[in-house]
Amino acid sequence: MLFGLDGIEIGLIIVFLCLFAGILSGFPVAFAIGGAAVISFGIVAALDSAGLLIHQAVDTGSAAYAALTAQGIHPNDISVFRYPDLPRYETALFPQGWEVAMDRNVSFIVNRINERVLAGQSIETLLAVLMFVMMGITLERSKIANDLLTTMALVFGPLPGGLAVAVVVVGAFLAASTGIVGATVVTMGLLSLPTMLRNRYSPELATGVIAASGTLGQIIPPSIVIVLLGTLAGDLYATSQESRAQVAGCTDALTYLGKAAVVSVGTLFQAAILPGILLAVLYAAYAFGFALLYPSKAPPVSFAAASGPAKSRGDKFRWFLAAPLALIGGAFLMGAVGIVGSQDVTVSGFSEQTEGAVLRTNVSDQCKASMIALHGQEKWDRAVEQQRAIEAAGGEVQAHQLSPEERAAAREARIAAAAPLSSSLMVVVVLLGLLLTTARGVVPGADPRPLLIGAGGLVLALAVDAVLISPVTSPGAMFLLLALPFGIALYGLRHAVGLLARSDLLRVVFPPLVLIVAVLGSILGGITNPTPAAALGAGGALMLAAYRKLREENLSGRLILWASFAIVIMILVGVNFDLRMGRAAVPFEDWVAFLVAQGAYHFAMFGILYACWVLFRSGVLPPVVRETAKVTSMVFAILIGSQLLNLVVISFGGEHYIQQFLRSFDDEFKVFLIVMLVLFVLGFVLDFLEIIYIVVPIVGPVIYGGSFDPAWVTIMIAVNLQTSFLTPPFGFALFYLRGVAPREVTTMHIYRGVIPFVIIQVVGLGILWAFPGIVTLVPNLLPAG
Repeated sequence: MLFGLDGIEIGLIIVFLCLFAGILSGFPVAFAIGGAAVISFGIVAALDSAGLLIHQAVDTGSAAYAALTAQGIHPNDISVFRYPDLPRYETALFPQGWEVAMDRNVSFIVNRINERVLAGQSIETLLAVLMFVMMGITLERSKIANDLLTTMALVFGPLPGGLAVAVVVVGAFLAASTGIVGATVVTMGLLSLPTMLRNRYSPELATGVIAASGTLGQIIPPSIVIVLLGTLAGDLYATSQESRAQVAGCTDALTYLGKAAVVSVGTLFQAAILPGILLAVLYAAYAFGFALLYPSKAPPVSFAAASGPAKSRGDKFRWFLAAPLALIGGAFLMGAVGIVGSQDVTVSGFSEQTEGAVLRTNVSDQCKASMIALHGQEKWDRAVEQQRAIEAAGGEVQAHQLSPEERAAAREARIAAAAPLSSSLMVVVVLLGLLLTTARGVVPGADPRPLLIGAGGLVLALAVDAVLISPVTSPGAMFLLLALPFGIALYGLRHAVGLLARSDLLRVVFPPLVLIVAVLGSILGGITNPTPAAALGAGGALMLAAYRKLREENLSGRLILWASFAIVIMILVGVNFDLRMGRAAVPFEDWVAFLVAQGAYHFAMFGILYACWVLFRSGVLPPVVRETAKVTSMVFAILIGSQLLNLVVISFGGEHYIQQFLRSFDDEFKVFLIVMLVLFVLGFVLDFLEIIYIVVPIVGPVIYGGSFDPAWVTIMIAVNLQTSFLTPPFGFALFYLRGVAPREVTTMHIYRGVIPFVIIQVVGLGILWAFPGIVTLVPNLLPAG
């Protein structure tokens, strides 16, 4: 053996060295990865043909191997790492020759690219990358960060380390609205770094907090990293759990796990919320603590007072805390006592099927033993009792089509059980009520009568819903009954918007906040998947940027506002009316709603096209489209190049060799810790895209094939990959910041500045490791994404 190493080990070293050299060569990363794949395959093939690469394979025909399999040990668990004394034999890396291996690679790469890039199931999810990138670049070009940094500096500046805390808050906000690390770091570096240095802030703290806050976009949804990881995690988890079930002696993963082996990008977005907030809080806490320990290096800064009416402490408490708590608490209380609830009286045309046992019990003895080991004896016994009860009752009752009389009786039962007030209407009333109370708090001395009239309209809407609207009231009649109350409410809301505009903070934060809520709310609430939500975000970002540009030019932005309202109308009509015009009998009100929705759709599209024209003539749209195309092309080109490199590793058995090494450890926590350490070290030299597409597919079958929650595994990887932007010497955030930092800020200042935040990243990973409920809490509370 060459250098005393196994041929596969030498092949893996050659692949890594070629990849590292390709990245350092200065060529675009996507081409460097593809080139590294071709060159490394050529070197390995040449050495193998010369007889220099010898693989020591386990002799599967030996008596020792047969004895292990006779003991019930699965062949996947038999390797030289776990059983080093097993008989082996020498073989070439390419037993049939490198020509056959290359022919297979060409066939595999065509199929793999077709599945994962061009026409696979994940292509729809990958389209979200394009639109999230466009959304982020558009918002960055609209100079939203300028206003946010200025406003947050006014709010947090007087605190010790206030400017650093303001940078963290803005970084988290931009992460939820743009998610583009390079744009965020460059923008905040240009705007906040000179201000922080001018106010005697430590260069290390200033550069560290800017670089770290800019990377929050990699974990806070909508995160491109999570979209890319999610497309891989779904396939890896499903495939790995099926293999795990086979090893356990079960027929499929559904039988073994008791649930489907599925993880979606929407679920991962839900899981990433609290970890992202946790990291932002840790960053801000460090900046604040640093300022307390070294006040001369992060002094408080006082700016000119923000414009807006003066407010007493009592007014702030009353309208910003007490009134919102009363509104939200009252709504929850009415929901708890049954006053507010669902009014859906839809009845299925089929009866309900008997609910099965929590686990399938008609399994083999080997599968039974594996399921008891996984779920516990108590859950297995409960499943057995449930199955006996079902059989005693005559077996499972299959669903059958209900007769008209049965459907009418079921409908009457649902009508009788419906709550007096609709939960959806209550949500709207609470949100609009919060708008009124906030407006009152912003300008306490303003005439309260318009706001009281608006509040009266909301109360009247609830009264109309309770007295005049029943669960069987048609959407058209409901619209007519609620038109007057909401018309009165809109009078007060129009006055409230004028009052809110007097607050610098709300005027800057509110427009992008609405966009964030619309995009993330639709995903986290399970209303839609990430791709349509990303399309909504891209369109909204275009209109928001166009509106800001028109205001800068002192032109009217009413057309953009009306187009935004048209989108809201289109969504409301689609939710409340049945717009399927192909039915046998379509009520008149549904025809009217269909025409209204069509009109709103065309007007909204006209508004988006008008926004594109505004941005085009002002020179904003061309660079947005150009940057979007560049970033998206880079992602897909790296995806294709990484598939080439993966297939090279697979062709000489490198992937199987690594997986055998990881499976040789009995403790899956130890395995996952090893993987996380490897990813952390690779983050010093590789970008997150290379790690996602090259490393994760190799180790994924092992780490997703255990008992860990797949959402927790994926978020842990995402947080770990976030450090790849910060770790010297190749952290991209460091390069971005170095390019815009003043001359007096040295590279060593930046390196020393990010080290505490890299440590914070590790601490954050430790917290998520010790308390996995931080990741799984939100997915367990919200609908499936």
